[in-house]
Amino acid sequence: MSSTSRDTVIHRPRLWLSARREEAFWGYLFLLPWIIGFLVFTGGPILASAVIGFTDYNIVLAPHWVGLKNYATLFRDVHFFNSLRVTATYAVVVIPGGIAGSLGLALLMNQKVKGVTVFRTLYYLPNILSGVATAIIWVWLFNPDPRRGMINMLLHVFGIDGPKWLQSMTWALPAVMLTALWGIGGSTAVIFLAGLQDVPEQLYEAAKIDGAGAISRFWHVTVPLMTPMIFFTFITGIIGTLGTFTGPFIMTQGGPGDATMFYGIYIYQNAFVALKMGYASGMAWLMFLVVGLISALNFYLSRYWVYYEAG
Repeated sequence: MSSTSRDTVIHRPRLWLSARREEAFWGYLFLLPWIIGFLVFTGGPILASAVIGFTDYNIVLAPHWVGLKNYATLFRDVHFFNSLRVTATYAVVVIPGGIAGSLGLALLMNQKVKGVTVFRTLYYLPNILSGVATAIIWVWLFNPDPRRGMINMLLHVFGIDGPKWLQSMTWALPAVMLTALWGIGGSTAVIFLAGLQDVPEQLYEAAKIDGAGAISRFWHVTVPLMTPMIFFTFITGIIGTLGTFTGPFIMTQGGPGDATMFYGIYIYQNAFVALKMGYASGMAWLMFLVVGLISALNFYLSRYWVYYEAG
């Protein structure tokens, strides 16, 4: 009996380890296609672009090492600084506007009224529509001819001569901003809605007892408890707006002139039009560093204004 018991005690851990190893083997085996795809189509190109950023490469000829020349050229490129200005202006308007608009929609969708589920569905629709299809529709809406463009047609009804919108150096960027703000809602509003539904009712009741009105309850109860969601959407908004490409490219290709030459479009033009792959890779990595620094700074500053409820 003692020999059998000893053998059993010895062999059980071996069987247990063998089972865990077999489970890990099959797990990694099923993950292998994704890992290979990531390395070949994502991880590999990312690392390759970091090296290409230090070369003069036009796809046709072999890369030629130039060191920091591409980065030095960037800071003498007026079009580079213009693309930064356009992208920053867009971000300054769209990010706060998107957050405020999405929070407002979430407050409306959080009301207990009949048919609110239908409104929640409608407000989420912009998030699932194709960016290309949406941009094409906006091109039609912004047609300067009042007989064809819906926006100028409506303005003409009130006796207003609408601008040329996408064909105007002055109005092209505001028009692109308008298309972005039209998409207010979607996943951002859903995040805010989830946060609103998680606010304890007893806090509102306590504020009412203290004599706080609706606006006071919003600023002193709702907003502090929503700061984690606001912070999250702010960070993702920075990443999204600084990488803006699809809508402006379909609508204006960066024109007229350089009025809507976003950073992403300028990278595209250098990489696939001028075939300056090294220069474009340097631009991409510079933006990566900028986004990283801005995100790190915001994470540091978040300790002073983001409130996380204990428990």
